[in-house]
Amino acid sequence: MDFELPDHLQKYLTELDEFIDREIVPLEQADDNIRFFDHRREDARTDWHRGGLPNGEWEDLLAEARRRADAAGHLRYAYPALYGGRDGSNLDMAVIREHLARRGLGLHCDLQTEHAIVANNVGLLLMHEYGSAAQKSEWIQVLATGAKFFGFGITEPEHGSDATHMETTAVRDGDSWVINGEKTFNTGMHRADADLIFARTSGSPGDGVGITAFLVPVGTPGFTIAEFLWTFNMPTDHAHVILDDVRVPGDAVFGKEGRGLAVVQHFFNENRLRQAASSLGAAQYCLDRSIAYAKQRKTFGKPLAVNQAIQFPLVELTTQCEMLRTLIHKTAWAMDRHGAFTQSAQVSMCNYWSNRLCCEAADRAMQIHGALGYSRHTPFEHIYRHHRRYRITEGSEEIQMRRIAGYLFGFMPQQAPKGI
Repeated sequence: MDFELPDHLQKYLTELDEFIDREIVPLEQADDNIRFFDHRREDARTDWHRGGLPNGEWEDLLAEARRRADAAGHLRYAYPALYGGRDGSNLDMAVIREHLARRGLGLHCDLQTEHAIVANNVGLLLMHEYGSAAQKSEWIQVLATGAKFFGFGITEPEHGSDATHMETTAVRDGDSWVINGEKTFNTGMHRADADLIFARTSGSPGDGVGITAFLVPVGTPGFTIAEFLWTFNMPTDHAHVILDDVRVPGDAVFGKEGRGLAVVQHFFNENRLRQAASSLGAAQYCLDRSIAYAKQRKTFGKPLAVNQAIQFPLVELTTQCEMLRTLIHKTAWAMDRHGAFTQSAQVSMCNYWSNRLCCEAADRAMQIHGALGYSRHTPFEHIYRHHRRYRITEGSEEIQMRRIAGYLFGFMPQQAPKGI
């Protein structure tokens, strides 16, 4: 087995760094834009007078970075060539996501907002795979550029990890559907043009079939954003949505009727692996900064780095990063050759461990940097607060471990059944 990164990928990382240094860093430094990344970041990003929503200037800056990345041919790297992309592989994206996160906080990659100059546009990929001809005509190009966006209405107030027990329902009424229910932690709804609502249309609670996805415009009567839930890391764009007799036409169905879980499951493995790679990159950034600081910071007349109490925790975390990196690369490589669902257990291993590792690395960085590490004048508290989220969302670490156990003990098939 060859562990060298493909030549095209190594060259692309160099190309990407040159673009960041030439286009993105100057934009980040201009007009006090650095306020969004230095110790003022949470306050600068948050519009406290609009309920804690993201500041408009902050989102405009992210949009300008994406526009420049698109013009330079980077934003769509992972997209199909049909939509101006480079057909980026799972291995490509795992390496790129880690690389961007390892550079640290910056306009090139802001993990809190899922922003990166090499986009991970799940909405476009879902539209490509499941959208009707009419839906593709309306959405593909605007999704590719980021001009439009739709949210994902899966989680409910009483049902998080177990989506099969969702209480939101949709009932056929002539040529239309009427939807009733609630969704929570529905991200990005302050700027979404539509919401992809998952509702039970047949079957019983707990059934894997009978759930249908609907593309619902946010202005539809009966569709209400009740509140945006404040979280550990601000600003917030996580909405609580109420659907009260929301009527949509038959062509609002996204994918096949009753097969809505296939929509969310299709890209779970790809998305979870890319998120794991980002957490690995952020963890490695924390360790890189801590090692450099320990070499130059002196206490009691000698550098921190000579103390085994400093060395050993960093050795353990660095070792874990190396092992995790190998597993992520192997898993991505296997997905590219054998299909995404053939590596479900390995994806779950990568996902839950990387998120836990990132939190541990950020916590250790705070400890090594002392009071300064605890302050917002270093980035570690921000990294910790954001990545702590992923131990719950994207499939909690308990769910990931349960999945792994299912494969280990034969309770789950090695590959997802067709149509689910």
